[in-house]
Amino acid sequence: MRHISMTPFGRQPVTAGLLATQALAEAPALQAEPDKWALLRDLTTARASFAVSDRDLVVLSALLSFHPGKVLADDEKLIVFPSNAALSDRAHGMAESTLRRHLAALTAAGLILRRDSPNGKRYATRDRSGVLDRAFGFDLRPLLVLSPRIAAAAETARRDALALRRLREMVVVRLRDASKLIVWAEETGGRVPDGLLQAVASLQRALRRKLDIGIMAQFAAEADILLDRARALIKTEKMGGSDADNERHQQNSNPDSSESDPCCEQQKATPTQRAEPAIPLALVLKAAPDIRDYATEGIHDWRALVAVANFVRPMLGISADAWTQARQSMGDAVAAVTLACILQRAETIACPGGYLRALTEKAGQGAFSPGPMVMALLRAENERAV
Repeated sequence: MRHISMTPFGRQPVTAGLLATQALAEAPALQAEPDKWALLRDLTTARASFAVSDRDLVVLSALLSFHPGKVLADDEKLIVFPSNAALSDRAHGMAESTLRRHLAALTAAGLILRRDSPNGKRYATRDRSGVLDRAFGFDLRPLLVLSPRIAAAAETARRDALALRRLREMVVVRLRDASKLIVWAEETGGRVPDGLLQAVASLQRALRRKLDIGIMAQFAAEADILLDRARALIKTEKMGGSDADNERHQQNSNPDSSESDPCCEQQKATPTQRAEPAIPLALVLKAAPDIRDYATEGIHDWRALVAVANFVRPMLGISADAWTQARQSMGDAVAAVTLACILQRAETIACPGGYLRALTEKAGQGAFSPGPMVMALLRAENERAV
């Protein structure tokens, strides 16, 4: 006979939540016998709906491991009675005080029910024939009764997660298209409204946070507007820029032209190859790791860092002109290190383009080195770690 105790041991009072879970434990269960580990996976997916944490579920997993068999059947085996030491062992050495806290959370969520003995110990007794007649411990029957609701909540959570992932992909692609179209219009002499590229970069930075589907839907609407504005720039460029393009093409294709070859002209405008920064590349990447996120093949040398910095530059709202001036004044590698540091602090820098221009001006006066920026980021990281 399966013994049922209704009240908690010791000073713990009877509460409305306890009585509700008691009623749930006595409710009829479906004929189906769910796989206990599949049920735990569903509960992990839908844990927000049941107000339990991942650590709570570690303890629930340990409890389920004391239940014999693979499925939860409506019988006396649903009460498990491990000691705290045994339970801690299967919860990866969790401290007993922490175990008690998570067991209380599982009980409050109505997923398990305490069946306390007269002295508060967990144990079971058998009759003369060896049949279990009394058990005191944790009753898993509420979990069995809730299994259809858990499965439905998990399916909803998976569907919502997929919708959020698809919506996020759409926003990322649209913002990427918008930023590159704006940069193209800017570099070909088009008229770009003030703040347009900065708005795109700001929204891209906001995507780094964990967002719910409601906020993501708002971002999707903003991304649509920004992409439409970027497309309008391209249409304007196509209508008004063809004559200038033809004229430039004729000038560059004339072998007798007195103008220098474009490649030679670029070499004249760019200072001679500067020495690599004195600070090691590995230290730069440790201080400013965010730039790695934009490197598809990793950053193994200064040339790769310059290439990634060139890609990231428009996302920060830094104009092509400001970037060119920085590279000319600082040298490619130093400019790339500077941009990596700016990216790392993007949330605290109101105007990355203006900040880079100020540093470029210092570099032109011989009063700038990226070393202090790198060391400041390292110190900040060490302080957070402490």
